[in-house]
Amino acid sequence: MRYHTPISFEEASAIAAQAPGTTRFLAGGTDVLVQMRSDVVEPDDLIDIKHIPESGEITRTDDGGWIIGAAVPSAVMAENAALCADWPGVVEGMALVGSTQVQGRATLAGNLCNGSPAADSVPGMIAAGASVTLLGPNGTRRIAVESIPTGPGRTCLDKGEVVVTIHLPPRGSGGGDAYERFIPRTEMDIAVVGVAVNLRRDGEVITEARVALGAVAPTALLVPEAAAALVGRRLDGRALAALAEAASAACKPIDDKRGTIEFRTHVAGVLARRVARTAYDRAGGAR
Repeated sequence: MRYHTPISFEEASAIAAQAPGTTRFLAGGTDVLVQMRSDVVEPDDLIDIKHIPESGEITRTDDGGWIIGAAVPSAVMAENAALCADWPGVVEGMALVGSTQVQGRATLAGNLCNGSPAADSVPGMIAAGASVTLLGPNGTRRIAVESIPTGPGRTCLDKGEVVVTIHLPPRGSGGGDAYERFIPRTEMDIAVVGVAVNLRRDGEVITEARVALGAVAPTALLVPEAAAALVGRRLDGRALAALAEAASAACKPIDDKRGTIEFRTHVAGVLARRVARTAYDRAGGAR
């Protein structure tokens, strides 16, 4: 195995593009190192991006949005009070990935590019309307987070492409988001169902919404029908019932030892109601 420590994303991309065999980028390493030790993957080239200075930076943009470097650990995100205030759902989703020690390394980019349908950070990013800047042999492109995963363990990244930054839009006034998951144990488990809701309200009426589901389909899902159940309405019993119905209807889960199709479909609706309430309260000023 060849281990590389590029000092720019251009260099990292060039190495990956020219590598003849299996290539992996190393950001936090909490997925790829486990996969290597378990003999799931044996890279011919391992490209460590942590030596690229901007990969570890969190930046507030002029319009109030956020740029998060590809190697920023979960723990660093959680220490940024302004980021937590703007996007608590995104931060709390990432904070559910592994133990305290893992959070010192795990990154949004790695959690996304691992391609797991149950990745905890991905529904929150999708609900937030986050996008990703990629750099590859043909230059840069910026695409929505929901376009990155294409199936379990698969992404849309071309050979030589690397995640440079993740972009969160400006929070603005009257907005709030949240993420919750169901797991069999209290800690250190993988989501059986995950739900993220991001919304904006004017008084008591919801004016914008995005709803995303995790672990109920081959990829995390953006569910416009669930958002439509909320927009233009107060968060009353009828709106919550419509939201739950739409969330459950969007599920395409599998039966496995961790949950049945029926169970996952039901829990998606239950969690959607709960998470929407948290996001709604946060949009009204509660924290």
